[in-house]
Amino acid sequence: MIYLDASVALAHLLAEDRSPPERLWAQPLISSRLLEYEIWNRVHARRLGQSHGEAVRELLSRVALIELAPPILTRALESFPLPVRTLDALHLASIEFLRARRQTVEVASYDDRLLAAARALGISLYEI
Repeated sequence: MIYLDASVALAHLLAEDRSPPERLWAQPLISSRLLEYEIWNRVHARRLGQSHGEAVRELLSRVALIELAPPILTRALESFPLPVRTLDALHLASIEFLRARRQTVEVASYDDRLLAAARALGISLYEI
């Protein structure tokens, strides 16, 4: 399954210069509940709620969202092999939660810092 980062979702929704390939959307997608907040925050900050709201809802309906359960929050409090930002720590902890449950996960992101930390944790990267 593919762990979808907000950078990829927003690139798709906002038709940025770099955009994920169509094959990504045919994969089983999963992310932290944070994805929903990150996307809506950016859409509202750009005042695009009216024009992009339906596309946001459609995208989010295709992603299984993991709640920030206590084991995820506990892991996010621990150190990582590289310095990470708060939301990245929560995303990485969510991925590690899935992997601890024997789920095969690849992360799809355009965020170089998140990708570097994922690589340092031995998390597979989805080629986009």
